Amino acid sequence: QVQLVESGGGLVQAGGSLRLSCAASGSIFDVNGMAWYRQTPGKQRELVASITLGGAATYADSAKGRFTISRDNAKNTAYLQMNSLKFEDTAVYYCWAVGVRGVHWGQGTQVTVSS
Repeated sequence: QVQLVESGGGLVQAGGSLRLSCAASGSIFDVNGMAWYRQTPGKQRELVASITLGGAATYADSAKGRFTISRDNAKNTAYLQMNSLKFEDTAVYYCWAVGVRGVHWGQGTQVTVSS
């Protein structure tokens, strides 16, 4: 079993920055791809950014140019650097990981951007 713990969320003014962290523990040998999703009330969870074990990253259009996903495999941790935050980035952000044994989710961290 893989446990994912997010941190780094909080309240920030529009235009500000936050860095989210996702620490993986447990059966970490099963962690391959990792990603960040976000969800607001009444909406489906949406992919923000993903990264492969080798570091190849992809982004949602809403995140391109503002967010950067990265990972430190030695620390079993993924990051999401969020710059130029907008009010519409307000959401609960979830860490996601996939391995041969399936998909794993973190508990989520709240990001609130004040306008």
